Amino acid sequence: MEELIKRIEDGRVRIGILGLGYVGLPLAMVMAKRFHVVGYRRNKSQVDLLLKGVSYIKDVKDEVLKRYLGKTFFPTTNYKELEACDFLIICVPTPLNGKKEPDLSFIEDSCRTILKVLRRGHVVILESTTYPGTTEELIVPMLEQSGLKAGVDFGVAFSPERVDPGNTKYTTENTPKVVGGINEEIADIVVKLYESVISAEIFKVKSCKIAEASKILENVFRGANIALINEMALIFEKMGIDTWEVIRAASTKPFGFMPHYPGTGVGGHCIPLDPFYLTYKAKRFGFIPRFIELSGLMNEFMPIHTINLAEEGLKEVDKKISNSTFVVMGLAYKEDIDDTRESPSEKIIEELVNLQGKVKVYDPLARSIKTRRGEFHSEKSLEEAIKDTDCAIFVVSHTEFRNLDLRRFKQNGVKVIVDGRNIFEKEDVTSLGMVYKGIGKP
Repeated sequence: MEELIKRIEDGRVRIGILGLGYVGLPLAMVMAKRFHVVGYRRNKSQVDLLLKGVSYIKDVKDEVLKRYLGKTFFPTTNYKELEACDFLIICVPTPLNGKKEPDLSFIEDSCRTILKVLRRGHVVILESTTYPGTTEELIVPMLEQSGLKAGVDFGVAFSPERVDPGNTKYTTENTPKVVGGINEEIADIVVKLYESVISAEIFKVKSCKIAEASKILENVFRGANIALINEMALIFEKMGIDTWEVIRAASTKPFGFMPHYPGTGVGGHCIPLDPFYLTYKAKRFGFIPRFIELSGLMNEFMPIHTINLAEEGLKEVDKKISNSTFVVMGLAYKEDIDDTRESPSEKIIEELVNLQGKVKVYDPLARSIKTRRGEFHSEKSLEEAIKDTDCAIFVVSHTEFRNLDLRRFKQNGVKVIVDGRNIFEKEDVTSLGMVYKGIGKP
């Protein structure tokens, strides 16, 4: 392993990345600044795009991709090209199945691919978020089917991704990393690898399980606090109290308070899913994580609450959901990105259709969203989206939305504005003769 460290130091190691999505492609660009990187993905059409210098990930610009393409970055659908790599980094999705249980099929597929090329000296790193124990209980046994011994013939480590799509301040390159290895020697090697390309701290922990648990804790912490503020918002709505003003006031305390904000629901690949990864594992140890499960249920209720607000607003203008036209404003799961994974919009659209409402959608960044009621494509312009529409539901606070002229909505017949993200002042809406309903607003 000393030879491997020496090759890291002089830039001669080769990196193989399995999965070129929101985690893998940005990581590949960071690694390609110093090392030879093979990016493996089965999706031929997306690999073909990369080979043409076209990025399908918003956080990776075409000009950055072209800077390394064919020089230090080599996207491929041929798994055999991974054999010559020294490090194999797994960056694949970890979704839930229909029963809200972990679906580790993508990790398993990656392990089967690695099995075809695994050799002595390889170091396999998992970055995908998962429950504590996955690396040692799933990956190690699968890879040891090769006849090689983990920790002796090849290394295994876990270093959780911390990608925040759309965040221009904290990127893959300057966000601290946590590393846990199957043994201390492997952990030290992986720390050395990340230290060579990442400007932030690399924090080594004692085991893969601790590293896995740290990522779960990060996201459960956020999910639980979002659930808390969502519930507070529902209470304050009943009391006639402006939740957003309450948060601003509480935020003046310089210690002991961290602001979180209510909304139409949680989205993305982590916060809606990770609590269920932990609860799944906890139950196998005989512990029922009631608080975490309740937090998940609270967040899942918010799309329904959003529709309830729409229904209340429509009643004030003598209309029902079944004879109304809606425009869902925002398909992405958060502002100023095009990522629709687990977006609250999906559930809102489905429920409106189930209630026989007519639904249009608009997002300046995300082109479409797939739901159980079909795929919905964004209208080409705001005017087309709001024309002859009864109710506009704002799911995310895109910058473009914050700068909208509300008079255009009134002129196109919009009667109700549902503000899920505190985008507008109530008086600005009502002064134009429209009904305003806002999450956390009296």
